[in-house]
Amino acid sequence: MPLPDALHAQLSALLGERFSTAQAERDLHAGSETFHRAPPPDAVAWPETTAEVSAILAACNDARVPVIGWGTGTSLEGHALAVHGGITLDMSRMDRVLAVRAEDMQAVVQPGVTREALNTELRATGLFFPVDPGANASLGGMASTRASGTTAVRYGTMRSNVLALEVVLADGRVIRTGARTAKSSAGYDLTGLMVGSEGTLGIITELTLRLHGQPEETAAAVCAFPDLESAVACVQMTMQAGVPMARIEFMDGVAMRAVNQDIGSTYAEMPHLMIEFHGSPDAVKADAATFGELAGECGGQGFDWATTPEDRTRLWKARHNSY
Repeated sequence: MPLPDALHAQLSALLGERFSTAQAERDLHAGSETFHRAPPPDAVAWPETTAEVSAILAACNDARVPVIGWGTGTSLEGHALAVHGGITLDMSRMDRVLAVRAEDMQAVVQPGVTREALNTELRATGLFFPVDPGANASLGGMASTRASGTTAVRYGTMRSNVLALEVVLADGRVIRTGARTAKSSAGYDLTGLMVGSEGTLGIITELTLRLHGQPEETAAAVCAFPDLESAVACVQMTMQAGVPMARIEFMDGVAMRAVNQDIGSTYAEMPHLMIEFHGSPDAVKADAATFGELAGECGGQGFDWATTPEDRTRLWKARHNSY
Protein backbone atom coordinates (compact mmCIF):
# COMPACT_ATOMS: atom_id res chain seq x y z
CA MET A 1 0.00 0.00 0.00
CA PRO A 2 1.30 3.52 -0.73
CA LEU A 3 2.37 5.61 2.21
CA PRO A 4 -0.02 8.32 3.44
CA ASP A 5 0.81 11.61 1.73
CA ALA A 6 1.18 13.41 5.05
CA LEU A 7 3.71 10.85 6.33
CA HIS A 8 5.65 10.96 3.07
CA ALA A 9 5.88 14.75 3.29
CA GLN A 10 6.84 14.66 6.98
CA LEU A 11 9.68 12.16 6.52
CA SER A 12 10.92 13.84 3.34
CA ALA A 13 11.17 17.12 5.22
CA LEU A 14 12.99 15.43 8.12
CA LEU A 15 15.51 13.36 6.14
CA GLY A 16 15.72 14.90 2.67
CA GLU A 17 17.59 12.58 0.31
CA ARG A 18 17.92 10.05 3.13
CA PHE A 19 14.27 9.10 2.61
CA SER A 20 13.54 7.27 -0.64
CA THR A 21 10.66 5.57 -2.41
CA ALA A 22 12.81 4.75 -5.46
CA GLN A 23 12.22 1.26 -6.76
CA ALA A 24 15.93 0.43 -6.83
CA GLU A 25 16.37 1.24 -3.13
CA ARG A 26 13.20 -0.61 -2.20
CA ASP A 27 14.28 -3.69 -4.18
CA LEU A 28 17.69 -3.59 -2.50
CA HIS A 29 15.92 -3.97 0.88
CA ALA A 30 13.48 -6.63 -0.32
CA GLY A 31 15.83 -9.56 0.15
CA SER A 32 18.68 -10.61 2.43
CA GLU A 33 20.66 -13.85 2.41
CA THR A 34 17.52 -15.78 3.31
CA PHE A 35 15.61 -17.90 0.82
CA HIS A 36 12.35 -16.31 2.01
CA ARG A 37 10.79 -13.75 -0.31
CA ALA A 38 8.55 -10.75 0.33
CA PRO A 39 7.50 -7.59 -1.52
CA PRO A 40 9.79 -4.58 -1.14
CA PRO A 41 9.07 -1.98 1.56
CA ASP A 42 7.12 1.13 0.58
CA ALA A 43 10.10 3.36 1.41
CA VAL A 44 13.60 3.29 2.92
CA ALA A 45 14.92 5.74 5.54
CA TRP A 46 18.54 6.27 6.63
CA PRO A 47 18.61 7.98 10.06
CA GLU A 48 21.85 9.39 11.45
CA THR A 49 20.85 10.22 15.02
CA THR A 50 18.70 8.88 17.82
CA ALA A 51 16.51 11.97 17.51
CA GLU A 52 15.78 11.13 13.88
CA VAL A 53 14.92 7.52 14.75
CA SER A 54 12.58 8.83 17.44
CA ALA A 55 10.86 11.20 15.03
CA ILE A 56 10.46 8.50 12.37
CA LEU A 57 8.95 5.99 14.77
CA ALA A 58 6.60 8.54 16.31
CA ALA A 59 5.35 9.60 12.87
CA CYS A 60 4.90 6.01 11.67
CA ASN A 61 3.17 5.08 14.92
CA ASP A 62 0.65 7.90 14.46
CA ALA A 63 0.06 6.84 10.83
CA ARG A 64 -0.05 3.11 11.76
CA VAL A 65 2.68 2.29 9.24
CA PRO A 66 5.01 -0.67 9.98
CA VAL A 67 8.74 -0.04 10.52
CA ILE A 68 11.36 -2.73 9.86
CA GLY A 69 14.89 -2.42 11.23
CA TRP A 70 17.74 -3.20 8.80
CA GLY A 71 21.41 -3.78 9.59
CA THR A 72 23.54 -5.31 6.83
CA GLY A 73 21.01 -7.70 5.30
CA THR A 74 22.95 -10.85 6.23
CA SER A 75 20.19 -12.65 8.13
CA LEU A 76 19.08 -16.11 7.04
CA GLU A 77 15.65 -16.14 8.70
CA GLY A 78 13.82 -13.43 6.74
CA HIS A 79 12.90 -11.26 9.72
CA ALA A 80 14.17 -8.07 8.02
CA LEU A 81 11.66 -8.37 5.18
CA ALA A 82 8.67 -6.02 4.88
CA VAL A 83 5.98 -8.70 4.93
CA HIS A 84 3.32 -6.08 5.73
CA GLY A 85 4.86 -3.23 3.76
CA GLY A 86 5.93 -0.06 5.52
CA ILE A 87 9.29 1.64 5.95
CA THR A 88 12.66 -0.07 6.23
CA LEU A 89 14.90 1.75 8.69
CA ASP A 90 18.44 1.26 7.38
CA MET A 91 20.80 1.88 10.32
CA SER A 92 24.03 1.70 8.29
CA ARG A 93 24.78 5.44 8.66
CA MET A 94 24.79 5.23 12.46
CA ASP A 95 28.21 3.58 12.33
CA ARG A 96 30.43 5.33 14.88
CA VAL A 97 32.42 3.79 17.71
CA LEU A 98 31.48 6.27 20.43
CA ALA A 99 33.88 5.17 23.18
CA VAL A 100 36.41 2.46 23.99
CA ARG A 101 36.94 2.04 27.72
CA ALA A 102 39.91 -0.31 27.66
CA GLU A 103 40.34 -0.23 31.44
CA ASP A 104 36.74 -1.42 31.86
CA MET A 105 36.92 -3.77 28.84
CA GLN A 106 33.90 -2.06 27.29
CA ALA A 107 32.99 -0.31 24.06
CA VAL A 108 30.05 1.97 23.24
CA VAL A 109 28.93 1.82 19.61
CA GLN A 110 26.13 2.86 17.32
CA PRO A 111 24.08 0.01 15.80
CA GLY A 112 25.50 0.29 12.28
CA VAL A 113 29.05 -0.57 13.37
CA THR A 114 29.97 -4.02 12.08
CA ARG A 115 31.80 -6.56 14.22
CA GLU A 116 34.86 -6.48 11.92
CA ALA A 117 34.98 -2.67 12.06
CA LEU A 118 34.87 -2.76 15.85
CA ASN A 119 37.67 -5.32 16.07
CA THR A 120 39.75 -3.23 13.67
CA GLU A 121 39.24 -0.25 15.99
CA LEU A 122 40.31 -2.38 18.98
CA ARG A 123 43.55 -3.77 17.55
CA ALA A 124 45.83 -1.43 19.49
CA THR A 125 44.08 -2.08 22.82
CA GLY A 126 44.77 -5.81 23.18
CA LEU A 127 41.00 -6.41 23.33
CA PHE A 128 38.47 -7.88 20.92
CA PHE A 129 34.75 -8.51 20.58
CA PRO A 130 34.32 -12.29 20.33
CA VAL A 131 30.79 -12.97 19.04
CA ASP A 132 31.24 -14.31 15.51
CA PRO A 133 28.08 -15.28 13.60
CA GLY A 134 30.09 -15.64 10.40
CA ALA A 135 28.84 -12.70 8.38
CA ASN A 136 30.23 -9.22 8.93
CA ALA A 137 26.94 -8.26 10.55
CA SER A 138 26.08 -4.98 12.23
CA LEU A 139 26.24 -5.03 16.01
CA GLY A 140 22.73 -3.62 16.28
CA GLY A 141 21.44 -6.44 14.12
CA MET A 142 23.44 -8.99 16.11
CA ALA A 143 21.89 -7.73 19.34
CA SER A 144 18.40 -7.66 17.84
CA THR A 145 18.71 -11.29 16.77
CA ARG A 146 20.70 -12.46 19.82
CA ALA A 147 23.44 -13.69 17.50
CA SER A 148 25.75 -16.43 18.65
CA GLY A 149 28.25 -18.18 16.40
CA THR A 150 31.24 -20.46 16.72
CA THR A 151 32.73 -18.77 19.82
CA ALA A 152 29.59 -19.05 21.97
CA VAL A 153 30.93 -22.13 23.79
CA ARG A 154 33.51 -19.93 25.56
CA TYR A 155 32.44 -16.29 25.25
CA GLY A 156 28.66 -16.64 25.18
CA THR A 157 26.10 -15.14 22.81
CA MET A 158 25.15 -11.50 22.34
CA ARG A 159 22.97 -11.71 25.44
CA SER A 160 26.11 -12.30 27.52
CA ASN A 161 28.07 -9.50 25.88
CA VAL A 162 25.59 -6.60 25.79
CA LEU A 163 25.72 -4.60 29.03
CA ALA A 164 23.42 -1.68 28.20
CA LEU A 165 21.30 -0.29 25.38
CA GLU A 166 19.67 2.87 24.16
CA VAL A 167 16.38 1.94 22.50
CA VAL A 168 13.66 3.94 20.73
CA LEU A 169 10.21 2.51 21.41
CA ALA A 170 7.41 2.35 18.84
CA ASP A 171 5.90 5.67 19.89
CA GLY A 172 9.23 7.49 19.71
CA ARG A 173 10.16 7.42 23.39
CA VAL A 174 13.85 6.86 24.09
CA ILE A 175 14.85 4.59 26.97
CA ARG A 176 18.12 3.30 28.38
CA THR A 177 18.50 -0.20 29.77
CA GLY A 178 21.24 -1.89 31.76
CA ALA A 179 24.37 -0.37 33.23
CA ARG A 180 28.15 -0.33 32.80
CA THR A 181 28.61 -2.27 36.02
CA ALA A 182 28.89 -6.03 35.87
CA LYS A 183 26.97 -6.49 39.13
CA SER A 184 23.42 -5.20 39.27
CA SER A 185 20.11 -6.55 40.57
CA ALA A 186 17.82 -3.54 40.25
CA GLY A 187 14.50 -3.99 38.45
CA TYR A 188 13.59 -5.84 35.31
CA ASP A 189 16.30 -7.07 32.95
CA LEU A 190 15.15 -4.89 30.06
CA THR A 191 18.47 -5.34 28.26
CA GLY A 192 17.92 -9.10 28.16
CA LEU A 193 14.37 -8.47 26.95
CA MET A 194 15.48 -6.24 24.08
CA VAL A 195 18.35 -8.49 22.98
CA GLY A 196 16.76 -10.99 20.62
CA SER A 197 13.47 -9.14 20.20
CA GLU A 198 14.21 -8.59 16.47
CA GLY A 199 12.91 -5.04 16.40
CA THR A 200 9.44 -5.91 17.69
CA LEU A 201 9.92 -3.94 20.94
CA GLY A 202 12.04 -1.05 19.69
CA ILE A 203 14.97 0.07 17.55
CA ILE A 204 18.44 -0.10 19.15
CA THR A 205 20.39 3.14 18.69
CA GLU A 206 23.36 2.56 21.04
CA LEU A 207 25.06 -0.47 22.59
CA THR A 208 27.51 -0.88 25.47
CA LEU A 209 29.45 -4.08 24.81
CA ARG A 210 31.66 -6.34 26.91
CA LEU A 211 35.13 -6.85 25.45
CA HIS A 212 37.66 -9.63 26.05
CA GLY A 213 41.43 -9.88 26.00
CA GLN A 214 43.03 -11.03 22.76
CA PRO A 215 44.48 -14.51 23.31
CA GLU A 216 48.23 -14.83 23.39
CA GLU A 217 48.12 -18.08 21.46
CA THR A 218 45.49 -19.66 19.20
CA ALA A 219 45.39 -23.19 17.81
CA ALA A 220 42.71 -24.74 15.61
CA ALA A 221 42.25 -28.27 14.33
CA VAL A 222 39.90 -30.55 12.41
CA CYS A 223 39.35 -34.12 13.51
CA ALA A 224 37.36 -36.87 11.75
CA PHE A 225 35.10 -39.38 13.51
CA PRO A 226 33.53 -42.62 12.30
CA ASP A 227 29.97 -41.50 13.11
CA LEU A 228 27.80 -38.82 14.71
CA GLU A 229 27.60 -40.57 18.07
CA SER A 230 31.38 -40.71 18.44
CA ALA A 231 31.78 -37.00 17.70
CA VAL A 232 29.03 -36.03 20.15
CA ALA A 233 30.56 -38.25 22.84
CA CYS A 234 33.89 -36.48 22.34
CA VAL A 235 32.25 -33.08 22.83
CA GLN A 236 30.52 -34.26 26.01
CA MET A 237 33.73 -35.70 27.45
CA THR A 238 35.71 -32.57 26.59
CA MET A 239 33.22 -30.27 28.29
CA GLN A 240 32.91 -32.53 31.33
CA ALA A 241 36.71 -32.53 31.63
CA GLY A 242 36.66 -28.74 31.85
CA VAL A 243 38.81 -28.16 28.77
CA PRO A 244 38.29 -24.43 27.94
CA MET A 245 37.48 -24.57 24.24
CA ALA A 246 37.14 -21.30 22.34
CA ARG A 247 35.17 -22.96 19.54
CA ILE A 248 33.89 -26.45 18.83
CA GLU A 249 31.67 -27.18 15.84
CA PHE A 250 30.22 -30.34 14.34
CA MET A 251 29.96 -30.93 10.58
CA ASP A 252 28.65 -34.06 8.91
CA GLY A 253 29.94 -35.71 5.75
CA VAL A 254 27.78 -33.66 3.40
CA ALA A 255 28.98 -30.43 5.03
CA MET A 256 32.61 -31.54 4.71
CA ARG A 257 32.03 -32.20 1.02
CA ALA A 258 30.82 -28.60 0.72
CA VAL A 259 33.94 -27.37 2.56
CA ASN A 260 36.17 -29.31 0.18
CA GLN A 261 34.43 -27.77 -2.80
CA ASP A 262 34.60 -24.29 -1.27
CA ILE A 263 38.27 -24.13 -0.30
CA GLY A 264 39.80 -26.98 -2.31
CA SER A 265 40.62 -29.12 0.74
CA THR A 266 40.67 -32.93 0.82
CA TYR A 267 38.96 -33.74 4.11
CA ALA A 268 37.34 -37.16 4.35
CA GLU A 269 33.57 -36.92 3.76
CA MET A 270 32.67 -38.14 7.23
CA PRO A 271 31.67 -36.44 10.52
CA HIS A 272 34.21 -33.92 11.79
CA LEU A 273 34.75 -31.65 14.76
CA MET A 274 36.36 -28.25 14.25
CA ILE A 275 37.95 -26.95 17.44
CA GLU A 276 39.97 -23.94 18.54
CA PHE A 277 41.84 -23.14 21.75
CA HIS A 278 42.79 -19.70 23.14
CA GLY A 279 45.26 -18.90 25.93
CA SER A 280 48.93 -18.86 26.78
CA PRO A 281 51.23 -21.09 24.69
CA ASP A 282 51.57 -23.65 27.49
CA ALA A 283 47.84 -23.69 28.22
CA VAL A 284 46.92 -24.10 24.55
CA LYS A 285 49.41 -26.93 24.18
CA ALA A 286 48.05 -28.71 27.26
CA ASP A 287 44.40 -28.23 26.21
CA ALA A 288 45.10 -29.51 22.72
CA ALA A 289 46.87 -32.58 24.13
CA THR A 290 43.95 -33.34 26.45
CA PHE A 291 41.46 -33.00 23.62
CA GLY A 292 43.60 -35.25 21.44
CA GLU A 293 43.49 -37.99 24.09
CA LEU A 294 39.71 -37.71 24.47
CA ALA A 295 39.18 -37.70 20.73
CA GLY A 296 41.33 -40.81 20.41
CA GLU A 297 39.16 -42.61 22.96
CA CYS A 298 36.14 -41.79 20.81
CA GLY A 299 37.66 -42.98 17.55
CA GLY A 300 38.91 -39.61 16.34
CA GLN A 301 41.49 -39.70 13.58
CA GLY A 302 43.41 -37.53 11.16
CA PHE A 303 44.08 -34.37 13.16
CA ASP A 304 44.71 -31.48 10.77
CA TRP A 305 46.12 -28.45 12.62
CA ALA A 306 45.73 -24.95 11.21
CA THR A 307 48.94 -23.38 12.44
CA THR A 308 48.89 -19.97 10.73
CA PRO A 309 46.29 -17.18 11.03
CA GLU A 310 45.62 -17.53 7.29
CA ASP A 311 44.87 -21.26 7.65
CA ARG A 312 42.58 -20.65 10.63
CA THR A 313 40.71 -17.89 8.82
CA ARG A 314 40.30 -20.14 5.79
CA LEU A 315 39.03 -23.00 7.94
CA TRP A 316 36.41 -20.97 9.83
CA LYS A 317 35.33 -19.10 6.72
CA ALA A 318 34.48 -22.46 5.17
CA ARG A 319 32.47 -23.36 8.26
CA HIS A 320 30.60 -20.06 8.17
CA ASN A 321 29.87 -20.44 4.46
CA SER A 322 28.58 -24.00 4.76
CA TYR A 323 24.93 -22.95 4.50
